[in-house]
Amino acid sequence: MRLHAPAPGWSIDADVVVVGSGVAGLTAALRCDAAGLHTVVVTKTGLGDGSTRWAQGGIASAHGEGDTPQQHLDDTLVAGAGLCDENAVRALVTEGPDAVRRLIATGAHFDTSPEGDLHLTREGGHHRRRVVHAGGDATGAEVSRALVEAVRAAALLTIENALVLDLLTDIEGRAAGVTLHVMGEGEHDGVGAVRAPAVVLATGGMGQVFSATTNPSVSTGDGVALALRAGAEVSDLEFVQFHPTVLFLGSGSEGRQPLVSEAVRGEGAHLVNATGTRFMLGQHELAELAPRDIVAKAVSRQMRLHDTEHMYLDARHFGGEMWQARFPTILAACRSHGIDPVKEPIPVFPAAHHAAGGVRTDLHGRTTIPGLYACGEVACNGVHGANRLASNSLLEGLVFAERIARHITATSRNRPEPETLEGTTLPLLAPDSRLAIQRIMTKGAGVVRSSSSLAEAAAQLESISADADSETPGDRKPAVPGVESWEATNLLCVARALAAAAQSREETRGCHWREDHDDRKDAAWQRHLIVTMRPDRSLDVRATATAEFPPTLPPLLQER
Repeated sequence: MRLHAPAPGWSIDADVVVVGSGVAGLTAALRCDAAGLHTVVVTKTGLGDGSTRWAQGGIASAHGEGDTPQQHLDDTLVAGAGLCDENAVRALVTEGPDAVRRLIATGAHFDTSPEGDLHLTREGGHHRRRVVHAGGDATGAEVSRALVEAVRAAALLTIENALVLDLLTDIEGRAAGVTLHVMGEGEHDGVGAVRAPAVVLATGGMGQVFSATTNPSVSTGDGVALALRAGAEVSDLEFVQFHPTVLFLGSGSEGRQPLVSEAVRGEGAHLVNATGTRFMLGQHELAELAPRDIVAKAVSRQMRLHDTEHMYLDARHFGGEMWQARFPTILAACRSHGIDPVKEPIPVFPAAHHAAGGVRTDLHGRTTIPGLYACGEVACNGVHGANRLASNSLLEGLVFAERIARHITATSRNRPEPETLEGTTLPLLAPDSRLAIQRIMTKGAGVVRSSSSLAEAAAQLESISADADSETPGDRKPAVPGVESWEATNLLCVARALAAAAQSREETRGCHWREDHDDRKDAAWQRHLIVTMRPDRSLDVRATATAEFPPTLPPLLQER
């Protein structure tokens, strides 16, 4: 199954094609290039314009005195609410410190103490200060800068402003490259193909499936949608983390919203209601630094209780000097919207932030399609379980990108000949469907969900799909192939899968909150939900037998 698009008018041959230019994609590309593999990077915008650059908090790893990978593992497992793959977490926390050191060697500059040691902060769910940061609250921008400069210095072939369309496969069903559409004039323009035996998806998240999100506008779930169309398994899509402290810009505000980093709470800010009362005290031993799902639920409950659209984050006690030195980006964002956190509490509310689920992979980043790998937010490798521990996301991108590069290097093979592009094409949605999908998902599958809200959302999504498929569209103009219609079609694909998984999970766990099933039910639901798309575009949702993931590939293919 594929998107409706023109046939490729040009092609490039490579050993590896990496789709995405965040911390995961560029790390994978640099490591593959260093191993002598001809690597091509495809990215939807400019090299440094993805989600990584917006990361504020930092990268968690056990660098501090007295801290250990085991303590980091313990905090991660608690946050993951019983669904983490412990082997994946152990790989993350044990390989993490060295991965951060290699990032520093690549050119990233993190904040240090006067003595020259890494300055470590603390965020939600962490019992120790273990989060490295840069520019106070501009960690992602610094990581992105360093990796982009390294890619430029290595003269990697990059194709910017290119939306990935579909996976190419060979006669045996192995990955053989991708089709893509390059936006604008250049050496490559329009629909083309990069042919390669190894495809690495590092396309980021799908936050734009909701009306309000911290994700940039390009985060439309393109990688997950591509994988579903190709027949790959995706898992745990119901676990979308809503960040509890996003700057409230007014009733009905939509699109990308400014984040107020958890590190602000890590430095001592308090969550309060309109009367100035701290409501996290007594809710959790870590109060405002409880795992994000607990804080987001508490904020939502207070909003319901007081019939208001936001709560407040109070950090006036920091003083202007600390605000300017430690959180200059957040300070500027607040002031640009008429809020001065030095003098007044910041209005905040939960908004979609990070997808814990995604394309299912093993510990080498292999998906259920041979030759197709995934890492970063597009992937589900078991690290995050039902709720991501703060600042584990950039670390995951580093560690598992390196694991993928090592596996590709050890198992590289000849370039395959892709089969002719055939099969069913998905009907395209009109660009204005995007807003309708976002509002449906926010209302029915947002922070708080129920059987009735999810059923209504699923029915409305199916109606949009049926309308697009209709041969008599009525007043609707037929959609034509193009970036906006492809993005809307991808959003519908991931929205349907997310809603289906959320309907199936009849419990509350991690960042999945069912108000009609408000308890965690380990006996029935300490397991993963795997979603695939059938040839008729219907969805198959099945639960794993236990909390353990089955292998992504049969034993014979694992050896190749």
